[in-house]
Amino acid sequence: MEKVNLATADIAEENAQKLAELFPDIVTEVRDEGGHVRHSIDVEALKAHVGDIAEDKRERYQFTWPGKQRARAEAIRQIDKTMRPCPEESVNWDTTENLYIEGDNLDALKILRETYAGKIKMIYIDPPYNTGHDFVYNDSFARTAEEERIESGAFDDEGNVLVGSNENKSSGGRFHSNWCSMLYPRLMLAKDLLAPRGAIFISIDDNELVNMLKLCDEVFGPSNHVATIPRQSRASIQNDTDLSSSHEYLLLYARTRRQENRRLKESNAASWYADDSFACYPKESDSSRYDNPDNDPRGSWKADPFDAPNERPNLTYPITNPGTGEQHLPPRGRCWRTMPAQYEKLMKDGRILFGKDGKGRPQLKVFYEEKKAYGEVDNTWWDASRITVNSSASKQLAKLFDGVVVFDTPKPVDLIADAMKLALPSKSDDIVLDFFSGSATTAHAVMQLNAEDGGNRKFIMVQLPEACDEKSEAAKAGYQNICEIGKERIRRAGKKIADEVEAQNAQLKLGEESKKVPDIGFRVLRIDSSNFQDVKRTPEAMHQDDLFSFADNLKPDRTDEDILFQLLPQFAIPYTAHIEKLSLCGKTVYSVDDDVLLACFEREVSEDVLRAMAQRMPSNAVLRDASFVGDDALANFKEIFKIASPATKTLVV
Repeated sequence: MEKVNLATADIAEENAQKLAELFPDIVTEVRDEGGHVRHSIDVEALKAHVGDIAEDKRERYQFTWPGKQRARAEAIRQIDKTMRPCPEESVNWDTTENLYIEGDNLDALKILRETYAGKIKMIYIDPPYNTGHDFVYNDSFARTAEEERIESGAFDDEGNVLVGSNENKSSGGRFHSNWCSMLYPRLMLAKDLLAPRGAIFISIDDNELVNMLKLCDEVFGPSNHVATIPRQSRASIQNDTDLSSSHEYLLLYARTRRQENRRLKESNAASWYADDSFACYPKESDSSRYDNPDNDPRGSWKADPFDAPNERPNLTYPITNPGTGEQHLPPRGRCWRTMPAQYEKLMKDGRILFGKDGKGRPQLKVFYEEKKAYGEVDNTWWDASRITVNSSASKQLAKLFDGVVVFDTPKPVDLIADAMKLALPSKSDDIVLDFFSGSATTAHAVMQLNAEDGGNRKFIMVQLPEACDEKSEAAKAGYQNICEIGKERIRRAGKKIADEVEAQNAQLKLGEESKKVPDIGFRVLRIDSSNFQDVKRTPEAMHQDDLFSFADNLKPDRTDEDILFQLLPQFAIPYTAHIEKLSLCGKTVYSVDDDVLLACFEREVSEDVLRAMAQRMPSNAVLRDASFVGDDALANFKEIFKIASPATKTLVV
């Protein structure tokens, strides 16, 4: 009987298999440390296939730091961990399609990869900035200062340390290395999660912008760098420094970016998304800016200036106002949008006007339906007129918490909402992931945008339960860690959004369509060690008393629901799957997503129960070792399904 492998995927083995498919002759056999023969990759044979290599070149272009190899190894290291369900902390557990995951995001990304690889359409992260403080994420590849100095060569010929003990921690190489080592494996796993047309947005400041760009270039490829967007993050002037910093950055990388035909034209608008390459969705026009005061049969319109940036002699010519006879030239440093011949066509088509009273400068009529059809190309400068500055975002969050400042540096909701508008189609039903969730701004933005446009976007939040400073307002208000703040924010924001939608629906006029209340629920999952004890022992390590303690390998504090959720990734079943608790012949049986998985974890499961399960013809059927009394019962499990439901895959956990 096949046993369920509860560890995460062996990524190194997956990569080796991909190479072997391309070059079968590079597969060889070696003996491992235990003396067992296993398959491996012959690196020398691989080199022969790829031609010139960089390994023996003393000088070569590369981005590296002390600890990089250990960070790369950490990304592919298997773990035997699980996500335990917490229904009591969740909202709308049975119906929601959103997730809130508590735990280290490196573990979460590895576990999520089992089910969600290639399925996440957008990722937003606001990782820890380099401020000179230690990281909460203490990964297994962290090293001591002495180890790092040895590896980086920070000693002279006599072994003396070259870097003084009074080095500036926030600018020293060690701090940059730890920061890069923390981000590198997480970005590698994030890439695996992104859909072919997916994109990742990263908030960052000047301290690590260069390193973040290099990390992302290495992980996602420089050709997939879409934009580095400066964002005005501060409206006031900072007086305690020589130059007030008023901006941050939003990095945008695609999983696979189209390299040709990026410009949105009428000729290619219909096929803008025809392939699987990433291209930013055209920014939708704001209908509130359009009106139709002259009852133009083409519909609502807005007046845009007819002049454009730059001085171009061929686009600089006099335009005469037909009503006043006054001639106009472009303002200094600017030019007209079109050549004279095209201007005349626009005039004949009724697309040029001269202010509301006909006495102003030339303007272009832009019709909403046309703009909506072809979209607008967005730009890479987001100022305070577009996105709320950080201080206002803090005040908005405090207002949601009745005036209590529960989180010091939340990102603005409209920042992430605008990113979603850029990367996801209108009324999307895609998944948005944030694995540095913080105060859960991303979840708030997803619910808010769904309420506005009727979309069904889903969110997955991941956050380490970092303790709140005992002197903070959050701790005084009773919040022990950041996860408690994030979950409470989603609850409060969700209720506020639902109340607003219902209030709007109550005031609808006859014939108006009501708005849909978005999914404001979320399932809480908590990362923990495996539900099962490690009972693997060599004969010399096994004692007589151990035989009784290992009779049941389930840990004493774990439940049937815990087991079920540990199984879901093994069948690529999402954590938001519908779960039905059945009673078959007196035993509890779980049906997941209409019998994609049928599982029973009780003891002494009779043949009647097995037959009742088989009659439902599930795709997969799972029982525990402890469910069987004797080898005959285990054999009967397989035979009963073989006869009644031969397509069912039977496994034991």
